[in-house]
Amino acid sequence: MDRLAEVAGVFLKLGTIGFGGPAAHVAMMREEVVVRREWVSEQEFLDALGATSVIPGPGSTQMAMYLSRRRAGWPGLVVGGACFILPAMAIVLALAWAYVEYGATDVGRGLLYGLTPVVIGIVAAAVVALGRLAIRSVRLAVLTAIVIAGFFLDVNILVLLLGAGVLEMVARNIVRFRPDGTAAVALLVASTVRSTTAARVRGTVGGVALWEVFLEFLKLGAVVFGSGYVLFAFLQRDIVDHLHWLTTQQLVDAVSIGQVTPGPVFTTATFVGYLVAGFWGGVLATFGIFLPSFLLVAAFGWLIPVLRRSRWSAAVLDGVNAAAVGLMAAVTWELAGTAIVDVLTAALALVAFVVMVRWRPNYGWLIAAGAAVGLVHTLV
Repeated sequence: MDRLAEVAGVFLKLGTIGFGGPAAHVAMMREEVVVRREWVSEQEFLDALGATSVIPGPGSTQMAMYLSRRRAGWPGLVVGGACFILPAMAIVLALAWAYVEYGATDVGRGLLYGLTPVVIGIVAAAVVALGRLAIRSVRLAVLTAIVIAGFFLDVNILVLLLGAGVLEMVARNIVRFRPDGTAAVALLVASTVRSTTAARVRGTVGGVALWEVFLEFLKLGAVVFGSGYVLFAFLQRDIVDHLHWLTTQQLVDAVSIGQVTPGPVFTTATFVGYLVAGFWGGVLATFGIFLPSFLLVAAFGWLIPVLRRSRWSAAVLDGVNAAAVGLMAAVTWELAGTAIVDVLTAALALVAFVVMVRWRPNYGWLIAAGAAVGLVHTLV
C-alpha cells in the first residue's frame, strides 16, 4: 500500500506540473524515479523509453504506466497511469467549458513566456544524461545523427526507431547471419512499412453520439505511433476532413489547449470530445484514447527486462534507444525555436540547463520560477 501511495503521489505531481509535452515528461520522470527514488536503473529506464516508442499510443503515458507497475505491481500500472492522466483531463475539461461558454482560448498563455524556455532547459539536461548512456559507440552516434536528420526530413518516426534498431542488430550480429537471416531482416523492415501504412485507417460514422466518440478515439489510441505530436495529423484527417465534427480553427484551438496544459498531449482528445458531445463526450474520448495503452503496457511491459538478455534483441534495444535520444534532441531543438524568442527566454533556458546538470534540484522550483518570471515580464 505504501508503494501504491508513492506511485499515486509521484504521478499526480507529474500530471499536474508536467508542462512541455512528451520530452519534458520523460525528463521529469527520469529525475523522479531514477535519480531521486531509484525505482529502476538508468539502463532499464532507457530500455523502457525505447520500447514504448515503438508501440501505439502516448509514449510518456506508457512510461508512467510501466514505471508504476515496476514499483507497485499491476495495481500500480492502473493507479500510476490514471494519476498521470486525470489532472490534465480535469484541466482540459474546464478549459473546454470556458471555450464553449466564453470563447476563452488564451487561458494560461501568459505563463508560457517564462515556463516553456525553462522546460527546454530541463529536457536538454535529460537528453545529455540519457545520451551518455545510450550512445556508447561511434556507430550508435552515427545512428543518432541519421535519426535527427530523418526527423527534420519528415521521415516517419516509427520507421526511424525500428530502422535504427534493425541496423544496430545487423551491424552487431552480422557474422552470425545465415542466408535466411537476411531474409528475416528484410521481412521485418517490410512489416514495419506495412504497419505504418496500416495505421492510416479512416473511420466513418454518421451523426455524433457518445459511443461514436468513444470508438473513434479508441481507434486513434490503437493506431497512432510516434507521440502526441503525430496525433494532430490524425485528428486533422479524421475529425475535420472525414467526419466534419470540427472546423480547422476549432482543431487549432484544441491543439493549443493540449500544448499549454500539463500532462499527456493526448488529452487534446478530451477537448475535442467535449466540443463534439459535451462533458461525457470529453470523458469517453479520454477513456477511449488511453485504454489501448493500459492494455499494451500490461501485455508487453514485462518483456522489456527480458529483451536485454538476448544478444539480438539487446542490439535492437540499443539502436532504438539511440534513436529515441535523437528524437528527443530533435524535438527539443524544434520546440526551442518557438520557446526562445529573446535574450530573457534564452537566459532562462540556459540557466535551467546548467542548474539541472550541475545541481539537479527539484525541477518543480525551476518551473515555478520560470512561470513567475513570465508573469512579471507580462505585467510590467
